Amino acid sequence: MTATVERNARAVGKGKSKGTIGKPPRGPRDSYALFLLPGALAFLAVVVLPFVMNTYVSFTDWQGVGSPTWSGLANYRELMDDSEFWASFRHSLFMVVAMAAIPTALGLVLAAALFDYVGKHFGSRIAAVLRACFYLPQVLPIAVAGIVWSWILAPDNGSLNALLKAIGLGSWQQDWLGDPDIALYSVMGVMVWVQLGFPLVVFMAGLQRVDPQLYEAAELDGAGWWRRFWHITLPQIRPEIYVVLTWCSIAALKVFGAVYVLTKGGPGGATDVPSYFSFTTFFEKTQVGYGAAISTVLTVIILALSLIGLRLQERSDP
Repeated sequence: MTATVERNARAVGKGKSKGTIGKPPRGPRDSYALFLLPGALAFLAVVVLPFVMNTYVSFTDWQGVGSPTWSGLANYRELMDDSEFWASFRHSLFMVVAMAAIPTALGLVLAAALFDYVGKHFGSRIAAVLRACFYLPQVLPIAVAGIVWSWILAPDNGSLNALLKAIGLGSWQQDWLGDPDIALYSVMGVMVWVQLGFPLVVFMAGLQRVDPQLYEAAELDGAGWWRRFWHITLPQIRPEIYVVLTWCSIAALKVFGAVYVLTKGGPGGATDVPSYFSFTTFFEKTQVGYGAAISTVLTVIILALSLIGLRLQERSDP
């Protein structure tokens, strides 16, 4: 009886070992793919597939109706010689200054001031309220913010011109959005106001991980606020600086809503940017193939900038 039981046990053990050879148990990583699948399919349908179709259209001559005619690199050759495109691209560089460089610099100083001075002397609640006030323009829809600023900058009954007149600076009154010489700078000023809150919030979050003993030791050594900012704050939040610069530069290159609401690329193309130039080429001029070429070039530039930002961020990580 005992021998029979042992033989049956060995047989069952052999069966189990044969069935499990080469099949390791499923771990938690195997199930992650199921959760990533919906996002991957959505990314494929919403991003990859439209980009491939847009790239194909950029090699054709098409007015949006009928069958597209293959034209090869004709649209790109025309793009290289298009002065309007290069002018719009120069304007986008101004937008990078307004939406990336200036907000990053101001955001650094304001975040350090709120964290290192206001928070210590007036309390964390006051610092949080001020942070929320700076971030408020990021919450507003760009269409709403653009309409409000168009009222403020109106030449006849705008609030800004009325204020200048009331304080005796009537000679400074301008057609802020209608003068080709200053329209771009007016849009830049609006975008600084819109974009400032994002760097401020990111930098204040980054300052939370800085060891407070560094500030205390520097303060005991007699270092003022500016020296603490330059020698402690900047080196410690370098990864956040790269993230903000990359994110805001991408937002500046693809800015569209503010230009559409405030100036529609005018006056005389003085505020035109590549995204709006592509839009008008698509829908107003019905040069779909040429508009697709503009969009493709802009996408490639944004992807290259993203890769550069990611590489810089990796180098900055401790």
